[in-house]
Amino acid sequence: MTQYEPVIGLEIHAELITASKMFCGCSADYASAPEPNTNICPVCTGLPGALPVANKKAVELAALVALALNCSINKHNTFARKNYYYPDLPKGYQISQYELPIAEKGWLEVHSGSSSGAASAAYRDPSRVRVRRVHIEEDTAKLFHEKNYALVDFNRAGVPLLEIVSEPDMHSAEAALDYATKVRAILRYLGVNTGDMEKGVLRFEANVSVRPAGSDELRTRTEIKNLNSFRALTRAIAYEIERQIQIYESGGTVIQETLGWDDLRGVTTSQRSKEEAHDYRYFPEPDLPPLQFSDAWIESIRSQLPELPEAKTARFISDFGLTPSEARFLISERALADYFEKVAAAAKSPARTVHSWIAGELMRYLNDSGMSIEDMTLSPASFARLIDMTTDKVISSNSAKVVFNEMLASGGDPEQIVKEKNLAQVSDENEIQAIVEKILNDNPAEVEKYLAGKETLLQWFMGQVARATKGKADPNVAKELLVKSLEERRK
Repeated sequence: MTQYEPVIGLEIHAELITASKMFCGCSADYASAPEPNTNICPVCTGLPGALPVANKKAVELAALVALALNCSINKHNTFARKNYYYPDLPKGYQISQYELPIAEKGWLEVHSGSSSGAASAAYRDPSRVRVRRVHIEEDTAKLFHEKNYALVDFNRAGVPLLEIVSEPDMHSAEAALDYATKVRAILRYLGVNTGDMEKGVLRFEANVSVRPAGSDELRTRTEIKNLNSFRALTRAIAYEIERQIQIYESGGTVIQETLGWDDLRGVTTSQRSKEEAHDYRYFPEPDLPPLQFSDAWIESIRSQLPELPEAKTARFISDFGLTPSEARFLISERALADYFEKVAAAAKSPARTVHSWIAGELMRYLNDSGMSIEDMTLSPASFARLIDMTTDKVISSNSAKVVFNEMLASGGDPEQIVKEKNLAQVSDENEIQAIVEKILNDNPAEVEKYLAGKETLLQWFMGQVARATKGKADPNVAKELLVKSLEERRK
């Protein structure tokens, strides 16, 4: 059987967070509209004679994304009409950009490892996916299909939409997933898109072909439309790769077409033959002048760039001694990374200890409560003091969880809570030794079994010490004294 190499390019459609739509003053917050077809006007419903005006904020956000993706901004760029007829396009065309988009020729480093070990190796050996273009367009209306009819809601029509088109530089579903994940993270770090794929504000389209391994040939590709989750993206690409391989192996020919993804059946389905650029009959938008940018304007946008996820990951690894997986977890949300840095700065404990608390107890609380890190009322300084109290063995790890939950429930100072609840850890060896001796004297049968070889009873003895001290005994001291006392009885 011939060995094949997948060739994958992605188109990412991201709605931009602006107050108004791309070419009119209607609210872009269609999710909060009280009724269908209420955030509308003659422009976004395509009424004759209505003239569009470009949204300045949307243009600025588009340029910000392009710079974050290492693109070159075109100082002169134009809008175009993309002509095709569909019920969700009231004008019969979409205002987009074609020959002169806002930005071109960017890149993003991608790590294609699919397991933890492979991901670590991939982190050390990144590959680069080129970004062909970034362009501005308008979103379409929403269609609701019933049995014998369809309904259309124009509240979404005209919302600013950014399309990010990659070159076909990815060669596995894992690489495509990593690229898509990184683009989503950048959009969220910039605050230009919520990344909420369930609500359709971020959608993927995958162009997939396969070729004999080692070949530079670009074979016929198919385009899988409207993938709205990472799971759908990877499953659809993996299925399409296998489908095309089977076609070639059986002597058939892959047809260039647009495909849908049936998530329930786990298969791609044909929608229509793939259109080429000439099918859309692009021509310059006559109602919108070209956008002209100065060097000063471009630099003013560049100055707004925050530290991006990739750079923050590298810094967390070098500055805090975190592993790549630990760093990537923390930078997955900008607010989470910021909270970690504030706690780490306030704590005397190692940064990896802070990470363990955030990845463990804090994330458990957020998941159980349905809250986000932005909703946290626990100050980084108070959290840091609690972590330090555990590191310094002022309280046990179990007592620390009690204090943590109390701080989340009612606030308060960790030291005061420890004092009020009498949770200070017992570390005095003489005090613990007396408790150990009493437990061993009260349980001669268990001591005999332990000395006869049933050493798993050590955990039972540890439990008795914890019970006698209400969990306040230093477990390391207690274990050391227990082993020593039991061994002395062996003699």
